[in-house]
Amino acid sequence: MKTAIVILNWNGRALLERFVPTVLESSKGLADVYVADNASTDDSIGYCKQHFPEVTIVQNTVNGGYAKGYNDALKHIKADIFVLLNSDVHTPSGWLEPVLHLFKKDDTLGAAQPKILDLNNKARFEYAGAAGGMLDTLGYPFCRGRIFDTCEEDLGQYDDTVRVQWASGACLFVRSNLFFDLGGFDEDYFAHQEEIDLCWRINNVGSYVVACGESHVYHLGGGTLSNLHPKKTFYNFRNTLFNLVKNVSGAGYILIIFLRLLLDGLAGFRFLMQGKFLHFWSIIKAHFSFYYHFPTLLKKRKFIQNKKQYARLFSIVYTYFLKNKQRFSDL
Repeated sequence: MKTAIVILNWNGRALLERFVPTVLESSKGLADVYVADNASTDDSIGYCKQHFPEVTIVQNTVNGGYAKGYNDALKHIKADIFVLLNSDVHTPSGWLEPVLHLFKKDDTLGAAQPKILDLNNKARFEYAGAAGGMLDTLGYPFCRGRIFDTCEEDLGQYDDTVRVQWASGACLFVRSNLFFDLGGFDEDYFAHQEEIDLCWRINNVGSYVVACGESHVYHLGGGTLSNLHPKKTFYNFRNTLFNLVKNVSGAGYILIIFLRLLLDGLAGFRFLMQGKFLHFWSIIKAHFSFYYHFPTLLKKRKFIQNKKQYARLFSIVYTYFLKNKQRFSDL
């Protein structure tokens, strides 16, 4: 089973210099390593060619963000399994084997992720994926080990391998034929939430997604765009609405979107009270961008076959803020 680790890069020489050596060391004999460059203007690719000749460079002509960047690059890579790896992830010895074993065991497995721990605090789960992603009825993403901004300590409570609703784009294993059959990432997203959309579609066509507790990596986080950046707020709020229009089955998606817009308004008010005016403005811009894209989203919705719905209504906002349940194990 041929495996390709693909690191997306944009002006990230410092990250490549820091993290590529451990990727090469930990994947030797198991996978080929690629750097997909999104039209960098720094010397990151020259540095990579000079210091890591065993890495294959795939040069994109434009910076299309995470979604288009990977779509463009993966067309040029032949492999059975793609490992889409952020440029700020440290990969310890033994991280690949347990996940690849799962793909070898079951042809219906579509995507997977390892446990993702915080590089700055290795005993704690990292925001972007933790121990596997989940969704509530209103499309709010949360994780085993991370709900909103509360990240749990890793005490071995999620060392099992279980089905999840989405796997983190920071370290996403995906079967290549399924990736292409589903049309890859939706390029209208540019960045953030596109892995949730892809995994939702994977689940809907009868495949499934897992979090592998026997494997772990360490994510620096914010290596490309900080969690505190208003641009990230814009993409997260807008693209979550994209997910709902495209993937929720039945006419009930209209009510869900209406409720989400109201809750987004409350989130914006909270940002305003905290003095985070740029984040407040980002939510407003996210909604107007969503309205602009709505006709296109409806067309996409027609082509997506939704075969699964959640069995029960569940609000992570209500559970976290009103019932004060901040750990996944408390849900």
